[in-house]
Amino acid sequence: MPNFQYSILCTLIAICLLSLSSVPNSVSADWPRHRGDAALNGVSESKLGDSLQLLWNYSTGDFLKSSVVVTDNVAYVGSEDGGLHAIRTDNGKQKWVYQTKMAIEAPPLLYDGKVIVGSTDGFLYCIEQNSGKLIWKYETMGEIMGAANQASRPKSKDDVIVFGSYDNFVHCLAADSGELLWKFEAQNYINGVPTIYENKYVVFGGCDAMLYVVNLEDGKNVRSIEVEAPIAASVAIADGVGYVGDMDRSVTAFNLENGEVIWNYRSKSFPYFSSPALSVSNVFIGGRDKGMHCIDRVSGKKVWRFAARGRIDSSPVITEDKVVFGAMDGKLYLISRTNGEEIASYEIGEAISSTPAIVGNKIIVGCEDGNVYAFDTKEKK
Repeated sequence: MPNFQYSILCTLIAICLLSLSSVPNSVSADWPRHRGDAALNGVSESKLGDSLQLLWNYSTGDFLKSSVVVTDNVAYVGSEDGGLHAIRTDNGKQKWVYQTKMAIEAPPLLYDGKVIVGSTDGFLYCIEQNSGKLIWKYETMGEIMGAANQASRPKSKDDVIVFGSYDNFVHCLAADSGELLWKFEAQNYINGVPTIYENKYVVFGGCDAMLYVVNLEDGKNVRSIEVEAPIAASVAIADGVGYVGDMDRSVTAFNLENGEVIWNYRSKSFPYFSSPALSVSNVFIGGRDKGMHCIDRVSGKKVWRFAARGRIDSSPVITEDKVVFGAMDGKLYLISRTNGEEIASYEIGEAISSTPAIVGNKIIVGCEDGNVYAFDTKEKK
């Protein structure tokens, strides 16, 4: 092969490898974590149609903030009355309910045949998926508002569950027993989901206006990064960069290796309670300015902004060509990932603050009216 052809071939291979390494991990046909993967990228590999047809709805009670997760044709969600509900996705019928003492606003985590969920009663519960029976529970000294995450420690090689609490600690437990392995203290509440970075570090923001990077193995602090305002949401990570919105007016990109701020995005003086979703080139995040924002990952500049009629606390999920999210105007939206134009919407009528679950060509989402709704996105023939 001539040298110049070989050089071109090597260049093309390098570009392809770089592109693959930059793409956030896709998820399976199930949706076992409410942001899709341990890096909280909010990406689904599903291909959705351009319409929204309601299949069923399931009532959990009067109010619902928890997000849905799905595996093996069963959806799991918490409710305001303290119930953890298992719902059959084929017909929307109840499989079982496990009752805790207070409201469950945190999304569950599905792992190894278990449903792991925190409650505002301060306990993290581990429930057997098929039967709904308690395996173990672990007590903190504060409400648990965010989902747990799962990882394997790099040296110990054991499976662990990591989560934050309003007792100001991030806790790391043995997944099989619920035994405490370590905990790290921040200076205020931990509201979001701890993100797993390179299976070595745990990254999270707190209401103390700090971003933390701690060792997954032992919980020792690696780096603390001061931010402009408290953080209520979760950090999404790709290529060594963390992206998060704060409770003031900024979305910020951080270099996790040295703690430097890469850029700040400020559209209007409204806070961000939504967690970002990441594509290879863009960040997608909802704001309390009623906008879904698409931001260039490199420059931090606006690519487009979609205007809803209510604030967007729902964390978006992106597919190959669409962005899926709910809004406080009572609508579930499908919009174009390319230009932010609306493709379809469905008016439920009550606020949607939870993250949608995408399974195949279906979307399952909780609404603050206390109901879980399932939609088919296939076009009608």
